[in-house]
Amino acid sequence: MFILSLTYRKSNDEADRYMEPHMAWVKEGYAKGWFLASGRKIPRTGGVILAIGDRAAIEAYVAADPFTIHGVAAYDITELAVTTTAEGLEILKR
Repeated sequence: MFILSLTYRKSNDEADRYMEPHMAWVKEGYAKGWFLASGRKIPRTGGVILAIGDRAAIEAYVAADPFTIHGVAAYDITELAVTTTAEGLEILKR
């Protein structure tokens, strides 16, 4: 599993400018079966995505995020070897 932590490098107004294409990118990540959960950080300084899949493919996909392309946010990708989960969350062990 991967924790994709994005931190805004530009203002929230600038993030809002690219939010629609970023959210289309997020929805495509779900459609690919890679994204499991996502949301904004509080306070609003970026966001977090929980993902599964191949690291190289995830890294390439992150590079294609409109937030990355336009310098709105930078990503930190952390790989996590999940060993224990609550019932129903076994998909995280991939």
